[in-house]
Amino acid sequence: MPDKETGSSCIDIREDDLMELSPEVLATLLRDHTTGKNIFWATHDYEALGSEYDYHSEILPELITGEHGMVIRPRVLKTKENQTDRAKDMAEVFTPSWVCNAQNNLVDEAWFGRKDVFNTEDTTNHTWKANNDKIEFPEGKTWKDYVRATRMEMTCGEAPYLVSRYDATTGEPIPLHERIGLLDRKLRVISENVDVSGDWLDWAQTAYKSIYGFEWQGDNLLLAREALLWTFIEYYQAKFGKAPLIKSINYIAYIVSWNLWQMDGLKGVVPDSCKNGVIEKIQTLFGEEEQMVNCTGCQQEDIRRHNGTYCLIRDWPNDKKKIRFIDLMK
Repeated sequence: MPDKETGSSCIDIREDDLMELSPEVLATLLRDHTTGKNIFWATHDYEALGSEYDYHSEILPELITGEHGMVIRPRVLKTKENQTDRAKDMAEVFTPSWVCNAQNNLVDEAWFGRKDVFNTEDTTNHTWKANNDKIEFPEGKTWKDYVRATRMEMTCGEAPYLVSRYDATTGEPIPLHERIGLLDRKLRVISENVDVSGDWLDWAQTAYKSIYGFEWQGDNLLLAREALLWTFIEYYQAKFGKAPLIKSINYIAYIVSWNLWQMDGLKGVVPDSCKNGVIEKIQTLFGEEEQMVNCTGCQQEDIRRHNGTYCLIRDWPNDKKKIRFIDLMK
């Protein structure tokens, strides 16, 4: 459960802690529902640790716990050299919380029809002051509508737009009442309007089902999933003074494992799953022959014609059916 550490020491959610909480939770957070396997590394950063850490290898619990428990760390706790390399190779640049707040405020300004709903920005000092009054909703809209409203963070990294446990660029922890993520705001609204634990859990699940994000690199994706799960625990503890039951934590982890997924955002497929310019052996009437396999989608830059594995997400309101992410695009 969340500890009482301060500073950068409390921002890193250790996989050993998740394993101690429940092995099922960690297993769920590593799951890829499109492939039926675990999410994979999709980065060369860890290859020096052995073949199990190469680019295409799955992230397994035993590779990130125990003696390997400090392998995956938030970007701000990585070495400067590693941060620079990732910025070069994958254009990985994380956004300061004050920028996330400003942009999230614009989303809410459009939804509420007014400014400064959750906080007031100090644009000179790049800070903000939380509005401590209960959030009021415009005519014709309710807090339930707000909780149900769909939000997505593309190429989410550690998901600083969704949850703001810490500033992704400085590592500075952010107190619960000052948090600015899109999911943070939904959970705050739920806590202001619901006092019964069971009802709070139902609405928290609704909030999580309305929040989406995708990411290429497996370590970032796991960090984002962990942050969303830990945020649930923190808000529940703040509201009810105790930890949620393991079964509630497990279900939130399950929702998160569907709603934050590993994807090449330009193609809508599992990263590097397209076969383009690849020689494959095929069986013909004349025996085994080699044949060049090309991806029409890659060659024509047509997102609907890739031969890679298209990513699946869950349509929670519509009988929880599985759909391809690209099928949501007009």
